[in-house]
Amino acid sequence: MLEPSLLYSLPPLIVLVGPTAVGKTECAILLAERIGGEIISADSRLFYRGMDIGTAKPSVEERQRVPQHLIDVADPDHIWSLALFQKEARRIISEIHARQSLPLLVGGTGQYVRSVVEGWLPPSTQPDERLRAVLLGWAEQIGFAELHARLAKLDPQAAAQIDARNVRRTIRALEVILTTGKRFSEQRQRVSSPYHLLVLGLTRPRPELYARIDARIQGMLEAGWVEEVRGLLARGYSAELPTLSAIGYRELVAYLQGSINIEEAIRMIKRQTRIFVRRQANWFRLEDPAIHWFQAGPGAAQGMEQAVRQEFGQRTFPN
Repeated sequence: MLEPSLLYSLPPLIVLVGPTAVGKTECAILLAERIGGEIISADSRLFYRGMDIGTAKPSVEERQRVPQHLIDVADPDHIWSLALFQKEARRIISEIHARQSLPLLVGGTGQYVRSVVEGWLPPSTQPDERLRAVLLGWAEQIGFAELHARLAKLDPQAAAQIDARNVRRTIRALEVILTTGKRFSEQRQRVSSPYHLLVLGLTRPRPELYARIDARIQGMLEAGWVEEVRGLLARGYSAELPTLSAIGYRELVAYLQGSINIEEAIRMIKRQTRIFVRRQANWFRLEDPAIHWFQAGPGAAQGMEQAVRQEFGQRTFPN
C-alpha cells in the first residue's frame, strides 16, 4: 500500500463501473458536467465506427455535452488490443490533466478498466501470425467453445476471465502459452497504479436491470439494429470478425444468414446479455471495499460529485 504522502502526489483518476444497461452513460455525463470532467470510454465495443445501435453508443447530442474519448476510433476490421487501449487511455488521461480537467474512465469491460486502474503490464510476447493462423484453423474445426475448453485445461484462471465467444482473446492466450511455455495468467504483471484513484460503481436490483435490458434490446431493434448489421455485411465486413461476434451482432448475423429466425435471435441476445451481466459482476463486486457503490437514480450523480470533492478536496478542478 502506498504511503499517504505518495498517494496524494499522484494524478487523479475517477473510475465509474457497473453492468451493462445500468445507466452509466447518462450518470457519467451528469457527473462530468458537475466536476468539469472528460470521459474516457473503457467499453471495447464503442471503439468501432458503424456499430452504433447495438452497442448503445452515446448519441451525437450526448457527446456534445462533455468531451468523450475512445469512441469511433477504428473500423470494425481494425481490432484494438488491450495493450493499445491501455496506451491510448493513459495518453488521453495525461492530456486531460494538462487541460486542468478531471479524467473519468467509464465502462463495463472489466479487463480494460483494470488494465488502466491496476497498472497491468500485458504479456510482451510478440504476435506469431503463423501460429495464430493454425489456432484459428483449429477453432474453425472444433468450434470456439471447444477451443475455450482446451484453454481451460491449460490455464483455468485465464479461461475464467475470457468469454468463450471471444475467439480472438482465446487464441491470444493460447498463443502466449504455446510460445513461452508459461500460463497466460501468470504473465500479466501488475505494478502500482500510477493514479490517485476514486472508483465509483452504479448498480440496480437485478430484476430491474433485466427489465431495462429487455426494453433496451427492443428499442435497439426498433431503431434499426438489423439494418445496421445488414449494412456492415454489405460493406464487406466478414461475419467472422471478432467485432461481429459481440453480443447481438453474432445473433443478428445468424438471422440474416438464415440460420435462425428473428424470435430465436432475440431470445439468444437476451440470454447472452444476462450471462454477460453475471460475468461483469465477477469483475466489479458489490462487496469490494475499493468501490463506492451508488443506486442508480436521480440523485446518483449528485452523490458521486460529493464523493469526488470529498476524495480530492482542493484538487478537484473547477468547472
